[in-house]
Amino acid sequence: MKDDLINYTEEEPPNPKSASNGYGSTAFQHDEKPEQNDELKKNKKKKKNEESKEKMVGILKLFAYADWLDIILMIIGLIAAIANGTGLPLIIIVAGKMTNSFVMIGQAVNVSSVVMNSSSTCPAIPGLDIDAEMTRFAYYYVGIGFAVVILSTIQVGTFFTSAARQTTRIRQKFFFAILHQEMAWFDTSQIGTLNTRLTDDINTIHEGIGDQICIFVQFFSTFLTGIVIGFVYEWKLTLVILSVSPLLVAAAAVQSVFLASFTTKELTAYARAGAVAEEILTAIRMVVAFNGQGKALAKYDVNLENARKVGVKKFITTYTTLGFTEFILFGAFALAFWYGTKLTVEEKENYDIGRVLIVLFSVVHGTFSLGQGSLHLESVANARGAAYEVYKVISKHRLLDSSVKEGYRPDKLKGEIEFKNIHFSYPSRPDVKILKGLNLKVQSGKTIALVGSSGCGKSTAIQMLHRFYDPVQGEITLDGRNIRTLNIKWLREHIGLVSQEPILFAATIAENIHCGREDITDSEIKKAAKEANAFDFISRLPDKFNTMVGEKGAQLSGGQKQRIAIARALARNPRILLLDEATSALDTQSESSVQAALDKARAGRTTIVIAHRLSTIRTADIIAGFHNGVVVEQGTHNELLTQKGVYYSLVMQQGHGGNTQNEMSESNEETEDEDYEKEYLDDLRMENLTDLGGFEEPGIIEMGSIPKRSRRHTSRKTSSKKKSSEKKKTKEKEEENLPAVPYSRILALNKPEWLHIFFGVIAAAFSGGVHPAFAVIFGKIIGAFQETESEKRSKTTTSLSLMFLVLAVISLVTHIIQGFMFGKSGEVLTKRLRSLSFKALLQQEIGWYDNPKNAIGVLLTRLATDASQVKGATGSRLGLLTKTASTLLSAIIIAFVYDWQLTLLILACVPVLIAASAIRLSSVSGHASKDQKALEEAGQISMEAVENIRTVASLTSEDAFNERYNASLNGPYRDSLTKAPLYGLTYGIAQCSSYFLYAAIFRFGGWLMSNCYTNVENICIAFFSVLFGAINVGKSTSLAPDFGKAKVSAQRIFQLLDRKPLIDSYSEEGIKLSKFNGNIEFKDIHFVYPTRPEVQVLQGLSVKVNKGQTLALVGSSGCGKSTSIQLLERFYDPMEGQVFADGFNTKSLHLRWLRSKLGIVSQEPILFDCSIAENIQYGGNSWVVSQEEVEEAAKAANIHTFIENLPEKYNTRVGDKGAQLSGGQKQRIAIARALVRKPAVLLLDEATSALDMEGEKIVQKALDDARKGRTCIVIAHRLMTVQNADVIAVIHNGKVVEQGTHSQLLAKEGHYYALVNAQVSH
Repeated sequence: MKDDLINYTEEEPPNPKSASNGYGSTAFQHDEKPEQNDELKKNKKKKKNEESKEKMVGILKLFAYADWLDIILMIIGLIAAIANGTGLPLIIIVAGKMTNSFVMIGQAVNVSSVVMNSSSTCPAIPGLDIDAEMTRFAYYYVGIGFAVVILSTIQVGTFFTSAARQTTRIRQKFFFAILHQEMAWFDTSQIGTLNTRLTDDINTIHEGIGDQICIFVQFFSTFLTGIVIGFVYEWKLTLVILSVSPLLVAAAAVQSVFLASFTTKELTAYARAGAVAEEILTAIRMVVAFNGQGKALAKYDVNLENARKVGVKKFITTYTTLGFTEFILFGAFALAFWYGTKLTVEEKENYDIGRVLIVLFSVVHGTFSLGQGSLHLESVANARGAAYEVYKVISKHRLLDSSVKEGYRPDKLKGEIEFKNIHFSYPSRPDVKILKGLNLKVQSGKTIALVGSSGCGKSTAIQMLHRFYDPVQGEITLDGRNIRTLNIKWLREHIGLVSQEPILFAATIAENIHCGREDITDSEIKKAAKEANAFDFISRLPDKFNTMVGEKGAQLSGGQKQRIAIARALARNPRILLLDEATSALDTQSESSVQAALDKARAGRTTIVIAHRLSTIRTADIIAGFHNGVVVEQGTHNELLTQKGVYYSLVMQQGHGGNTQNEMSESNEETEDEDYEKEYLDDLRMENLTDLGGFEEPGIIEMGSIPKRSRRHTSRKTSSKKKSSEKKKTKEKEEENLPAVPYSRILALNKPEWLHIFFGVIAAAFSGGVHPAFAVIFGKIIGAFQETESEKRSKTTTSLSLMFLVLAVISLVTHIIQGFMFGKSGEVLTKRLRSLSFKALLQQEIGWYDNPKNAIGVLLTRLATDASQVKGATGSRLGLLTKTASTLLSAIIIAFVYDWQLTLLILACVPVLIAASAIRLSSVSGHASKDQKALEEAGQISMEAVENIRTVASLTSEDAFNERYNASLNGPYRDSLTKAPLYGLTYGIAQCSSYFLYAAIFRFGGWLMSNCYTNVENICIAFFSVLFGAINVGKSTSLAPDFGKAKVSAQRIFQLLDRKPLIDSYSEEGIKLSKFNGNIEFKDIHFVYPTRPEVQVLQGLSVKVNKGQTLALVGSSGCGKSTSIQLLERFYDPMEGQVFADGFNTKSLHLRWLRSKLGIVSQEPILFDCSIAENIQYGGNSWVVSQEEVEEAAKAANIHTFIENLPEKYNTRVGDKGAQLSGGQKQRIAIARALVRKPAVLLLDEATSALDMEGEKIVQKALDDARKGRTCIVIAHRLMTVQNADVIAVIHNGKVVEQGTHSQLLAKEGHYYALVNAQVSH
């Protein structure tokens, strides 16, 4: 009990609302920028709450999904919690009574005035059986201890059980609600957030309705009982002690106000610094090309300095309020003992030391319990916030719900479809009209093909037939009935859909086909597979129909997936078949087999086909041409060709030479893609082998899960994503290769501040001695009551009370000193490390940034977190260690001096106490994380369903997914039901272990006293001093994880600082030529990018350009044009061969000098978020660029007049990445920036390709002017722009295949001729 009190004096916040002053709490880690301490989170929360006060459910609404059993369980739990809360105050009463007995014994001993142990026998004290008294008290302790264990088990167990039941119910209802929402809802909801809701938000609700509520009630009950006991035993003293509490509340309030404002300021400063870093690192190529590192660093440092100043203030505030809290507490003790003693003298018959202690501890404990309890309310508030959105979705009225039973279900279906005057726009984009009066009739058993350009409403019509959406106006009829009157599920069951991107689920082939119809037999599955031309390839697979297809069917090729999707559609033997671009994503070979399957499937069914490749629909019975949301023509292939309308123009476009080539290249890319995926799968399998030490079933391999839109782009994207998820394991392994860093080196970082740290450590040592000294005074006061003369006793207690005040002052002063010293040293260190890290980042070569491990996001996070975490290993941690050591040493020495026998017993018990508090920590910190693993399977099911909701809905598989999801929740649910009583038990044991120890210690103390080995004063001093020591050690163990984090961060920082870049931007070595003409030559260059060593980019490139000439590099994408410019800028160095500038190998030239002679304008000009003038001045980073120079460059770039017409002229801010300007304006500012440095060589990388015709003309003129009298290297895809170049070099497969002027190359009729023709024909 008393130990707990001291525990609070140090650990508990002075403010019941905020936990930011304990050592284990954020006050001591408030320096961790990454976690951005609690105060800030609260601030953000405050703001958030102010914005959305209504966005919380009521406290009772939180339990909306509880049934009667849950309610009974919770009521039992609350009753147990209230009873449990009285345990601590009862212990305090027992302790007070026991102290009285001790004092009476002491007085009796004094009366007998026996010199201890001088005679061989210890006199018995008449009328007092010490052993019996102490045994009685020991029984009280043990009895209360057992009651607490039982009540805790009931209280936590019942709440956990009811929470598990409710959250499982909420998960099921939420998932069901999502599955049955209409599509329009999905268009406006982010898929990612739905999965977060299913996991995180419901976990938050679980935490809020679980044990947190009953623990709060328990603390509240302790508070009430404590205050009531205080008033019952002695109301005067209670009022005196309570009079101090407003000061504590005031201190806490002041602290939270200051901390909040400082935190906000500090974060703003860090956010600005982060924004600078982000802007610089995302544009790193440009920064390096323009030698802008110095400017960037200066800008970054300014913001860091602001953050440092605020950080120091914040640190001082935290420590001062912490000191002030201890000051008030010690003061309260002084006041209580002084006044208590006064009362025991004045009203002898009513007062004794026991009463004084009971009142003091009951009241102090009670108020602190309130503070502790309020922390548990926060998770309830979080749960109410999380429940708002979740409950809203569950209770939302669903417009198109496939689970409803209403609606007509015809016995027979012919399959005649008619669209009558359909008007429609998507609910997410109501202003864009898609269908504007569509009329279309499809006869039963016929095939109709819909053609038209993208976005004309073809797919929309199909979605409306499925009733994913309902038309705004008009109606769709099926066999003459409006489809709105039909049952939705029945309607979808009779339609088979095969779409462009077939979505397969992560199951076996048979299970995927089974999705088509619930009651399908194995023979029917085989029949469907045969009809879909899929049976042969499935039979060749080792596991045949039981082959796992992987996530999204990734184990299969496009054609195979498509045929399984067709089999799935045919499994339900639909009357209506919808084919939406079913073959467009396939290569020619797969296409023919799938097309054959489709032709077979169409027989005898009403079929609607959408296709871009018109060759696939010539055989359709009717072709309908769409344009702007209406049907403009209908007829057979031949009829429409003669009409020369929409269809004719589409056929003509596709029949055109340019396009066949396009189709070819498209299909090539496709196959290449599939090879890529296959290759990648092999890699994966290998990786799995190495990771798992055995062969895993290939189907379980995790694949990336992004809904693929355009297959060509995403398959590569997803592959890389898949790879990244797979490689997480290996990455973690790699991370362990950080260099070992000795602690001395981490400390050395803080060397310049050693004086600050020195004084801080000394203050910490004094601060550590305060609590053991407190124990001695406390024991002496109790001892003083053995004195029978009241005069003498008053004198002693008054002087001892004053000693409490002295301790209070020492504590306050040492805290203030620590705050100032450690705040200064820590914040200076953070600033220094951030600055050094940023400088080191800017020094690395570009190849280093290409490595995914050094992605910009990762680097920014590191910049933000690592520096502030290292601080956790130096000053303030040293202080905490010193404080702990000084507390422990002084405590143990004092204890042994006063009573060595009891001290040995207490020390033997300390490990038990430490173990118990560890158990309590692990049991109180939410158990959600343990269930996390178990819920992952459910998470995967929900993810698969939600991401592919259209497929799920069209297959009417909602119920199947729902069943799978509910089944996957069973495990975690049963698990949490069995764990519930266990959690209760651990919570109870942690609470009562100290009660059992008190029983043992005081029983032994009684024995020592009855045998005259010791006296009451010594027992108290020994007991309290060891306890404080133990508690302080427990506190410091919270330092370990931070130290671990700090060490890893320090290792990362040193790894970065010690890295020698391959191309060092800061290097001063190399030749600076006095005159640079600008003759450039590439000689036999071979090059691969460091991150893709298998792809040879340049394979012997040789090309030369003389002073003042313009060289144009042309060729298809990826042939190495831009790479050559990057080699000239020395972003990379070639593997073989040399780049020469004026006859010198560029490697031998001074790097920054070389770059200062080159001006680069790229396809995507990057501007910084500052004024136009500053952006142009960026071109000359090595000198101060005057306004005249800026204007001259702007005139040369053809943008001066535009700038002059702006209200703020050259001081106009361009916005983030130049967002306030159009493409052409940005491009011209980029040209001005390149011209300001008067470069000898101008590099233009696709400088006009991103512009429209008008913008291109203006920029082109600016470029033509800029090229005059300079060497110029131009890269362009639009060959019009390079016709007048002096030399045109065509690059193919990484080398120059032909060069000459425009007319010479045309005459050759080689590569250049083909490129020009391809562009003209387009």
